[in-house]
Amino acid sequence: MQLSTILAEIGLDEATLRYGTLAVRSPIDGALIGNVRTHSAAEVDGAIHSAQQAFDAWKLVPAPRRGELVRVFADILREHKEALGALVTLECGKIRQEGLGEVQEMIDICDFAVGLSRQLYGLTIVSERPGHRMAETWHPIGPVGIISAFNFPVAVWCWNMALAVVCGNSVVWKPSEKTPVTALACQKLFADAVAQVGTVPPGLSQLLIGHADVGAQIAADRRIPVVSATGSTAMGRRVGPVVAERFGRAILELGGNNAIVVCPSADLDMAVRAILFGAVGTAGQRCTTTRRLLVHEDVYASLVPALKKAYGSVRIGNPMDPGTLVGPLIDKAAFDNMQAALGSAGGQVTGGSRVLASEFPHAWYVQPALVEMPEAARTVQHETFAPILYVYRYRSLDDAIRLHNDVPQGLSSAIFTNDLREAERFLSVAGSDCGIANVNIGTSGAEIGGAFGGEKETGGGRESGSDAWKGYMRRSTSTVNYSTELPLAQGISFDL
Repeated sequence: MQLSTILAEIGLDEATLRYGTLAVRSPIDGALIGNVRTHSAAEVDGAIHSAQQAFDAWKLVPAPRRGELVRVFADILREHKEALGALVTLECGKIRQEGLGEVQEMIDICDFAVGLSRQLYGLTIVSERPGHRMAETWHPIGPVGIISAFNFPVAVWCWNMALAVVCGNSVVWKPSEKTPVTALACQKLFADAVAQVGTVPPGLSQLLIGHADVGAQIAADRRIPVVSATGSTAMGRRVGPVVAERFGRAILELGGNNAIVVCPSADLDMAVRAILFGAVGTAGQRCTTTRRLLVHEDVYASLVPALKKAYGSVRIGNPMDPGTLVGPLIDKAAFDNMQAALGSAGGQVTGGSRVLASEFPHAWYVQPALVEMPEAARTVQHETFAPILYVYRYRSLDDAIRLHNDVPQGLSSAIFTNDLREAERFLSVAGSDCGIANVNIGTSGAEIGGAFGGEKETGGGRESGSDAWKGYMRRSTSTVNYSTELPLAQGISFDL
C-alpha cells in the first residue's frame, strides 16, 4: 500500500507532510515520508490551556456518554484498520501482521473502555459510628499527558486515551519524533469520531509534535496531574522526578530485560516457537522482548541447536511483504548500539550482522543474534533495543530464579515447564519479581484485559486492563451521617 493511498483512505491531507521542519523517514528503505511541523513552547502552553478547558466541560458529561465517543472511535478504527496498520509498518518498520495487530489493540482497549464507562465502581464501607455510611467515589482528575515511543506508535496512546477519556479527562499527546505521521492519522480519525458524536468540547485530544523539550514541558506543567510516559529507563529518570517534584502522578512504562526459564519437563517445540517470537518479533524492539534465556543443563543440548535452526529460517526483509517475519531496526543508532553490545557480550555469537545492505543501503536490517554465555554469577544487566538473546545454563530452579531476578528491570517473564510445582513457584512471591509472569507462553504479546506494567526500573506503572483505570482518576472518601447524633471517630469525647 502506497503512502498516498494510505493517507487518502484515512483522510489525512498530504499537505500536512510538506511544510514542516521535522523530516520523517521510513526505516524500510530510508525514504522520506514527509516533513512535519513541530510545536513551539507557546503552542504547547496553549494546547494545555485548551485541554484544561475541555476537561472542565467533559468531566460533567455522564460516563456512558463519554463511552459513546470511544465506541464510535473504535468503529472508525475498524473501518480503517488496514490503512492505519500499513502506516504503522511504513513509519516504524514492524511487519504487516504486527502493524495490524497494533491497531487491533486500539480496538480492543476501546471496547474495554466502553464497557468500563458503565462500571466506574466505588465502594460502600462499614462505619464504626452508628447512623453513618462511608463510601469511596472516583472522579475525573484532569488533563492527562501521554508521551509515547516509536515502537508502538499508536497502541500505547490509545491504551491511555481510551481510559482517560472514559474516566472524564482530556489528553495531551507527545508522540515519538520518529513516528509523528501515525499520530497525525490517529488525531484525524479521533476528530472524525468527535464530529460524528457531536457535543464534545474542543481540545479534548491535543497532539503536540516535537523533540524531548516538548515532553519535558508536559512533564513540568502543573495543569497536568497525570503523565503517562513510555520509553527508556533513562527517559523515566528524567520525567519521574519532574512530575514528582510538583506532586503529580507518573505512570511510567520503561525498560525491560525479560527472561524465559526453560525447565527439563518443558515442551521444547513450544518453547522454541515462543522464544523465537519473543526475541526477534518487532526486530527486538519491544519492551517485552525476550532478552535472556535460562536453560536447564539437561535440555540445553537439545534446545539451543533447535533454536539456532529456527533463527536460520527467519525471513528478514521488507515488512510490507507478507512472508517477512523480521523487518528493519528503526535507524542507524539502533544498529550501532546492537553492534556495540555484541562486541562486549563475552559469549559465542551467532548472527547479528547487517543484511540486505545492497538492496536497502539507507536502512538497517540485521540477522537476529543469539549469544551463548559462559557460566556467570549474574546475567546481562542492560537492555539493548535490538534482537539479541543471551543464553545461559542453570542447574536448579533456585539458581534460575536468582539469575532471573538479579537485574534492575522487572517487566515481563515466563517459564516453560510441565511441572505444576515449578510453575506455581515461579508465579509465587518466591518466584518472578516482574509485573508480568507467564507459564508456557512467552514474554511478549500481552492482552489488554490485564493490567500492563512492571516493577523496579521498569517504573511501576500500570496501563490497559484490570483496574488500571484508577490511575486516571482521583479517589474521594465520603461519610454521611443520617442520625441525629454526632459521635466522633475512635470514640473521642469533645463535649462543650
